[in-house]
Amino acid sequence: MPLSNSQSRDVQSVLHPYTNLMKHRETGPLILESGKGCRVYDEHGKDYIEAMAGLWCTALGWGENELADVAAEQMRKMAFGHIFGGRSHEPGIALAEKLKEICPFPAGKMFFANSGSEANDTQVKLAWYIANARGLPKRKKIISRIKAYHGVTMVAASLTGLPNNHKSFDLPFDFIKFADCPNYYHDAEAGESERDFSGRMAANLDALIQREGPDTIAAMIAEPVQGAGGVILPPQGYFDAVTRVLDKYDIMLIDDEVITGFGRTGEWFGCSRYGFEPQSMTIAKQLSSAYLPISAVILSPELTDIIEQESGRIGTFGHGYTYSGHPVASAVALKTIEIYQSRDIVGHVRDVAPLFLKRLKALEDHPLVGEAVGVGLIGAVELVADKKARKNFDPTKQVAATVNNFALEEGLIVRPLLSDRIAFCPPLVIDEAETNEMFDRFERALAKGLDWAAREKLI
Repeated sequence: MPLSNSQSRDVQSVLHPYTNLMKHRETGPLILESGKGCRVYDEHGKDYIEAMAGLWCTALGWGENELADVAAEQMRKMAFGHIFGGRSHEPGIALAEKLKEICPFPAGKMFFANSGSEANDTQVKLAWYIANARGLPKRKKIISRIKAYHGVTMVAASLTGLPNNHKSFDLPFDFIKFADCPNYYHDAEAGESERDFSGRMAANLDALIQREGPDTIAAMIAEPVQGAGGVILPPQGYFDAVTRVLDKYDIMLIDDEVITGFGRTGEWFGCSRYGFEPQSMTIAKQLSSAYLPISAVILSPELTDIIEQESGRIGTFGHGYTYSGHPVASAVALKTIEIYQSRDIVGHVRDVAPLFLKRLKALEDHPLVGEAVGVGLIGAVELVADKKARKNFDPTKQVAATVNNFALEEGLIVRPLLSDRIAFCPPLVIDEAETNEMFDRFERALAKGLDWAAREKLI
């Protein structure tokens, strides 16, 4: 089919993230024109259930007029105001107060940025700043995890434990050290319980710290659920075991809640779901339901005080972005949190999650599906060539990408990830009828995928 006018213009002008740019010249983009609730509509009027909430972010779905009205009102009142040099504005102050109110650990102050990548880049700068302020200048290494995703700036991409984020970019930086990915499905030993597996992961982390030298490590960063790495859930006892190791060596834990924050797991934050307390937290995406770009670093009172004291010694805190705490984005984020509270969105997630997880788990009966896992309203399936042996397909066959294309035919937007995993992360406002329709459409896509795999002699 020839490209439409919009598709041709795109191919001539737009460089797309996370895209095979050569193939894109031939296929062109999917042009989306509008959205309402959990559905988006392309330029031909076809509807799609947006089972990824955009990029794990549009929690309230599309067409939320309260957010549009707040943005317009604030833009007319004061469209821009920065917070450099001690200036401030009411939306930024009120948002910071609201975040302190809902934070799952004692919060000191907020540092605002515009994306998860910027916030995680800031986390590393702050970890170094804090180490220097404490008289521990050798503590510069940061521990991340294989298959972690923490962003795409130079440092955040280095924290990200995915090969395609490093190839030809000369990354990662060598001060980033990678611990194991806690993938119980693939990496557990025969007969090993989840708790025993978690203990082994913690022992491996301890050994990594010993090899590198405890006095050289500033922090470890971790997602409660590893999102773009495959929706990998922590096995039982994982964070208990890991935090004991970090506490032993006085290593700060940075909690990356860019995906799991604001109700995604059925709790306000993923750290509450998995029972651990970090010293700092990164939030973004659902902070504004993605209606405007905004992110934040939430710091404990102790870390806040160290940073403030060091800025007094130096004479300034030499970090910040032009749009840190942008008043329009702040106003929208504040209203987003107020909607979460007034409509009990977290309670709604808990109500819908049992059906979501039941339909997800049932996919394990399909011949192509090896594992189906989830928590709250986030989950994934892994497509395998041999279910019993848990053997993956040859990556060059692009099985998940092909099933993803069949899903688009069925009016469903999901996301293929590494190891032929396919993610689900619908808007938090999805209801039971839409949840059933989402999985009905995916089952039809899987059926097409099975027929294709048989024709290609992949199974």
